[in-house]
Parts: sequence; structure tokens; C-alpha cells
Amino acid sequence: MTDEEKAMLDLAGRRWNYAGNLEQKVRDEFGISLTRFWQIVNRLLDTQEALSYSPQVVNRLR
Repeated sequence: MTDEEKAMLDLAGRRWNYAGNLEQKVRDEFGISLTRFWQIVNRLLDTQEALSYSPQVVNRLR
């Protein structure tokens, strides 16, 4: 996993009160849309590397 993928997984695992806050953070940090962010995160959830890196987040998001 790259450092950027780890950061995406960490961000996806955080609790957000408003969807707009997450969307803005994704655009600022990664320069991608929220849809693309979730596509990448969903792909990561299927990898052993992500499970090893953050098992609680991966299992919660699965």
C-alpha cells in the first residue's frame, strides 16, 4: 500500500457529521471527487495489505 492509500483508508475510517466536510477534505488532500475516493477505498478493502494495516477500519467498512 502506498502512503496515499493509507491516508485514504485513515480518512475513510473517521466519523463525519456532514458529508460535505468529507468531500471537501478529499478534494483538498487528494484532488479527486468523493465518488472516485470511495471507489479506491472499496478496492482497498479487498486487499490483505489494508486488512493488515488497519483491521478495525477495514472490517467496519466492509
